[in-house]
Amino acid sequence: MAVLIGAFYFMLIRPQNKKMKEHRDMVAKLVVGDDVATAGGLIGRVTEAGELYLSVEVAKDVVVKVQRFQVTQVLPKGTFKNA
Repeated sequence: MAVLIGAFYFMLIRPQNKKMKEHRDMVAKLVVGDDVATAGGLIGRVTEAGELYLSVEVAKDVVVKVQRFQVTQVLPKGTFKNA
């Protein structure tokens, strides 16, 4: 029984906790000028960074406000410009 619990820990729980920690760290390090992708599929550049919300420019003169935790990926610089 202990082996089964240990296997579940190393195969399921530990990787999920590691992934959550990496996402939390990535979201905490977001700054103005980062190109990001959101969970809803929007790609844009961060124009304003608050504690809970970000303003993301998705097109020229079109800025939307998104919750920080909805950012799924920080994209390489220039991705938004080329999209």
